[in-house]
Amino acid sequence: MDLIYCASGNKRFAQIAIDAGFLYGAQLPGTIYHPIFFADQNWKKPNRERYMLALKQHKPNMATVLDLERPDQLDDVLAWAEEAAALVEVVLIVPKYSGAIDQLPRSIGGRAIRLGYSVPTRYAGTEVPLWEFGGWPVHLLGGNPQNQMALRAYLDVHSADGNAAHRAACEWCIAWEKGRWSKTKFYGIDAMYVAFDISCRNIMTAWNT
Repeated sequence: MDLIYCASGNKRFAQIAIDAGFLYGAQLPGTIYHPIFFADQNWKKPNRERYMLALKQHKPNMATVLDLERPDQLDDVLAWAEEAAALVEVVLIVPKYSGAIDQLPRSIGGRAIRLGYSVPTRYAGTEVPLWEFGGWPVHLLGGNPQNQMALRAYLDVHSADGNAAHRAACEWCIAWEKGRWSKTKFYGIDAMYVAFDISCRNIMTAWNT
């Protein structure tokens, strides 16, 4: 089970997560300070050429491709996946409509396909029923740690990423403790880094137990 801190542009946050045992991921292209394990593309503004060049440069283990949001995108998504397969070990396809998964191959270009489950939040999430992911290796995209961990009972979770702890630390200076966001706020010049460090270590411990 791989836990991934996914955010570019802040060297100190990334180092804190790595020190706690997280792997590093980032949306590409982006400002990268460490070797990356997981790459994500900008699903709102996809740019295949720039993304593939970034994959070639950073050589991550796993990478997403164009989100599969509509049936008419299937050929484009598989074309992205075929190109990415020459650059990574695991290709991550994110299905976002019911019935999409039945149209997908188990591998492409000699590389395994893993499905991305976009954990529902107030910002985003998939409407594909959980049972359609049955029998597939799954990567959890985003969401709160407690929601991600609850999904282990229903999905074959191989990896998960997110930056909820980063957001909680930056916006409210709070940490994830004992299975929830604490009401205790940290203060001081390094408050957000202290909160983030506590969250990372607690999240890693919770997943491992």
